[in-house]
Amino acid sequence: MKMERMTTVSNLEASRLMVVDDDPMFRESLIENLKDDGYEVIDFEAGQPALDYLVDGGAADLILLDWRMPGMTGIQLLRSIRDKGMEVPIIFLTVLGDQIYEEAALSQGAVDFVEKSRSLSILKRRIQLSVRREGESGASPATEPPEMEGHDTLSVGPLTVDRDISRAYWRGEEVPLTLNEFRIVDLLATRVGKDVRYRELYDQVHGAGFVAGAGDEGFRGNVRTLIKRIRQKFRAVDDTFEAIENYPGFGYRWQDDGPND
Repeated sequence: MKMERMTTVSNLEASRLMVVDDDPMFRESLIENLKDDGYEVIDFEAGQPALDYLVDGGAADLILLDWRMPGMTGIQLLRSIRDKGMEVPIIFLTVLGDQIYEEAALSQGAVDFVEKSRSLSILKRRIQLSVRREGESGASPATEPPEMEGHDTLSVGPLTVDRDISRAYWRGEEVPLTLNEFRIVDLLATRVGKDVRYRELYDQVHGAGFVAGAGDEGFRGNVRTLIKRIRQKFRAVDDTFEAIENYPGFGYRWQDDGPND
């Protein structure tokens, strides 16, 4: 059964958000906060009625989607939406924090993945960024990161990391990192010019003491895979990117390329 709630707002340009989540208390709290920010909100307690709404011509500027729901799961809904040629941006908002879920969501076409444990202010910022990206499609790429006044940021040469929203920017352009990839970049940037051991990088993702595979190669192989993906994403933005250097047998280093130009 569809649970629908619409809000009339004075701002006619307000974005319409769709919330799909089977937890009624969480959904109600989230909706009230979004309405306070001037968004129109429509919500559903299950995936199938949300899909029916879109297929019948319903509109949304962005969808906030839970993963685990009875019947159609969030990832199944995402696939169905994309299979039908709908390009509405989708942010997963879920308790599932493992990297495998984040990578699955992004590979299937989600624009973002946010754990429910993150603060509301972070979620709102992610929504703003996603709606703005959609609204500016076809425009020239940004030459500067979004306004970050008051944010916990770090700049290292052409790199800027915004820790409040777990976002990285290279020469002003956002690099689409997963949360775990962002954590690796943040640690390397914090230690710019210094070698960071494989184990430290691995612990940044999995926590201290976690054991993967047999011997040293268990965690080293995991780190190498992460670094390879990170390099690919930075090079998709700038094919001259060479800031991450490898020190075989030890780890990696972020090399400062000088001021952002």
